[in-house]
Amino acid sequence: MTTTTRTLTPVERRARSARRRHGALLLVLLAVGLVAPFVAYPVFLMKVLCFALFACAFNLLLGFAGLLSFGHAAFLATGGYVTGFLLSSYPGMTPEMGIVTGTFAAVVLGTLFGALSIRRQGIYFAMVTLALAQMVFFFFIQAPFTGGEDGLHGVPRGRLFGLVDLSSNLAMYYFVLAVFVIGFSIIQRTVHSPFGQVLKAIRENEPRAVSLGYNVDAYKLVAFVISAGLAGLAGSTKTVVFQLASLTDAHWHMSGEVILMTLLGGVGTLFGPLVGGGLVVSLQTQLAQSPLGNWVSVILGAIFVICVLSFRSGIVGEIQKMVQKNFK
Repeated sequence: MTTTTRTLTPVERRARSARRRHGALLLVLLAVGLVAPFVAYPVFLMKVLCFALFACAFNLLLGFAGLLSFGHAAFLATGGYVTGFLLSSYPGMTPEMGIVTGTFAAVVLGTLFGALSIRRQGIYFAMVTLALAQMVFFFFIQAPFTGGEDGLHGVPRGRLFGLVDLSSNLAMYYFVLAVFVIGFSIIQRTVHSPFGQVLKAIRENEPRAVSLGYNVDAYKLVAFVISAGLAGLAGSTKTVVFQLASLTDAHWHMSGEVILMTLLGGVGTLFGPLVGGGLVVSLQTQLAQSPLGNWVSVILGAIFVICVLSFRSGIVGEIQKMVQKNFK
């Protein structure tokens, strides 16, 4: 009995080659992440990872569902405040329990936001999310458990699973790296699943998706909730890292920053938000320590304009285009 092997089409060969390159890049990034705390300051790296996860969560909504939210800071802050309050108020609360609870709170808030906003499109959707986020911002100012304008300070890191002391920056870094890998894996699996393909179809041509029988609002709501939950995960983890939850995370400026990170890195790419988040956080850190510290926002704005004019698809998007052109 003989077996025959089917010859791959050029499209299938390119897809297989792209998957191999993608897998190799993931392994390289993971290896870099494992050795990074020995060559760079772990707290800075943890900040990059937290904001990179936040940007990746936002990109899931904008880059793959085509929904521009101006209110994602609300989910970052909700996860942070809930986790900070629980860890500060209940000594028996372990950090993983606090982070899971903060993430769940962001999921609940995301479900509420999504149910109220997904029926709108374009600028109307963006304005609804911005208005809802501002309501959350003013709630955090007035709520007694948030510390008002002072925020929550001295949030204990505690022991992971009651065993690993997270007061060590090295142990904390590897925990944050694990959280980022989990969050990124969820995004990757979502994007490459049939659900993700439907999201792309909705982004490209929503009326056609409706005509094919898809419940567009349901798909948008699920994408919104997943994005909100991952943003809350980033906020919860960030609070444990810096032992602080503040109004900065709830301000609309933070929603603007995550848009900047995503656009700089590349909307609709998996690695773009990681690059954009790392770039923005690095620039903010370096400029804050220089004589140009008061001009951080202006410099970031100028860089954003230059990149948008020069790299329409973002840094990673342009690199992908060049790679695809060379491998055709």
